[in-house]
Amino acid sequence: MRSENFVSFFTICGFFVGLIFSLVKFEDPAEFVYYTLAITLFFYLFIHMVLIFFLKSQDITAQVLDKEQYEAFVNTQIAEIQEREERITAIIRSIHEINTNQKEGV
Repeated sequence: MRSENFVSFFTICGFFVGLIFSLVKFEDPAEFVYYTLAITLFFYLFIHMVLIFFLKSQDITAQVLDKEQYEAFVNTQIAEIQEREERITAIIRSIHEINTNQKEGV
C-alpha cells in the first residue's frame, strides 16, 4: 500500500474522530469547527511522522543487510553442511560394516 493511502486514511479517520469528539463535547459552532480541525491536523501530522520513521527504518535495513551477499553466504554454508553430512554418513556406514564383519567372524 502506498504511503499516500495511509495519509488519506488517517486524515479521514482523524476528521471523524474530531467530529464525534466535537459533537459530544461542544455546543458552540466555533469550538466545534476548531476542535474538529485541530484533531484532524493532529492525525495528519502524526501519520506523517510515523511514515517518515518507517521509511527511514526501511532505508537503514536495506543498507545494513545486503540480500545477495547474505544469500551467497547462506548457500556456501548449506553446501558445507551437506558435505559434512555426506562424510558423517560414510563414517557411519563404515562403522556399521565393521560391526557386521566382526559379528560374522565371531
